[in-house]
Amino acid sequence: MASVEDYRTASGAKRYRARYRDPDRKQRDKWGFTTKRAAEEFLATVTVSKLRGEFIRPEDSRVTIGELAVPWMASQVHLKPSSLRPLEIAWRLHVAPTWEDVAVSEVRHSEVQRWVNKLDGTRGATTVLRAYGVLASILDVAVKDRRVLANTARGVNLPRKKRKEHPYLSHAQVETLAGNAGEHGTLVRFLSYTGLRWGEAVGLRVMDLDMLRRRVKVQQNAVMVNGTYIVGTPKSHEARSVPFPEFLSEALAKMCEGKPRTATVFGDGRAFLPFPDNRTGWWVRALEASVGVPNLTRHDLRHTAASLAVSSGANVKAVQRMLGHASAAMTLDVYADLFDDDLDGVATALNQARALAIVV
Repeated sequence: MASVEDYRTASGAKRYRARYRDPDRKQRDKWGFTTKRAAEEFLATVTVSKLRGEFIRPEDSRVTIGELAVPWMASQVHLKPSSLRPLEIAWRLHVAPTWEDVAVSEVRHSEVQRWVNKLDGTRGATTVLRAYGVLASILDVAVKDRRVLANTARGVNLPRKKRKEHPYLSHAQVETLAGNAGEHGTLVRFLSYTGLRWGEAVGLRVMDLDMLRRRVKVQQNAVMVNGTYIVGTPKSHEARSVPFPEFLSEALAKMCEGKPRTATVFGDGRAFLPFPDNRTGWWVRALEASVGVPNLTRHDLRHTAASLAVSSGANVKAVQRMLGHASAAMTLDVYADLFDDDLDGVATALNQARALAIVV
C-alpha cells in the first residue's frame, strides 16, 4: 500500500516522504515534499501510470544520452561504413558536447530547438539534420526501452536543405575534359556515359564487363573510409546491369589486356585506383585545362550521364535502372529538370490527338 510519512531534515524543516511499490513489487521512496498534499498527488500519478502501463523506474530515466549512444551506434550494423562514419563524426563533434551527460528524462523540447538553431547558425543544413537525427534516434530507443514516455526532440523546426543545381556537361565538354585527363580519359568518359559512382567504377573487375552485349554488371562498390578502401555491395545493395556505348568498347578492351578476370579494370589491376589529390591531382589539372567546362566533382559526372541519357530519348524508368535508384520517383525527384521537355511533349501530343479525333 502507498503511504505518506513526515520527517525532519537536518535543519529541522518538516518534509514528507511518499512510499509505494512499483509494478515489480519493489518498495520505493520519494523524499522532499514540502506538503502532504504534494506527496499524495505524486502517489496518485504513480497509481495512474501503473494502471496505464506507463510506469517508468526512476533509475531508468536517469540514464544519460552518452550511455545510450554507445549501444545505439553499435546497432547500426545495417549501414555501410561510408554511411556510419558521418554519424560517428556528428555524434563526436556536435551531439556529445551538448548532450552526452544529460539524462534522457531531462531533455527538453525547447532546449533541443535552441541547440538546433545555434548549430544552424554555423553549420550547413546537412550537418544540422544529421546531428539532430543522431540525437532523436537515440531518444527513440529510450522511448522503446520505457525510459521516457515520449521523445521530446521530435517536432522541432529544422532547416531545409537547399536543392543544389546539377552541372550537366555536353558531349563536347565531356570530350574536352577527358582529353585533358590524360591516362584517365577513358575513366572520365566511362563515368559520363554510364552514371556509375566512383566507388562502383574503381571496383569494377574484368569479369564484370560483357563486351559482346556492351554491359557492365555492377556488383561491388569500393568506398574510401578514413583513407582506406572498403569493398561492399552497391549503394542500393543490389547488383545491376548498365549499358555502355559502343565507342567505349575498344578503350575498355585495352584496359583489360593482360589482366586476370578478378583484376580491376581501372588502374594497375592490383589495387583500387586512388583518389586524385584535391589540390594537385589529375582531376584538378584536367578541370583547369578544360576551357568552357564548369567546375564540378567526379560525382557530378553521374548527373551528366543522366542528362545525356535523357537527351538521347531515355525515359525515367531506363534512367532509374542505369543509375541504380530505388524507384523512378527518386529519379524524378533528383532530375525533375531533365524531364521538363517531356511535359511540353505531352501537351503537343494531346493537341494532335484531339485534332485527329474531332472533325470540325
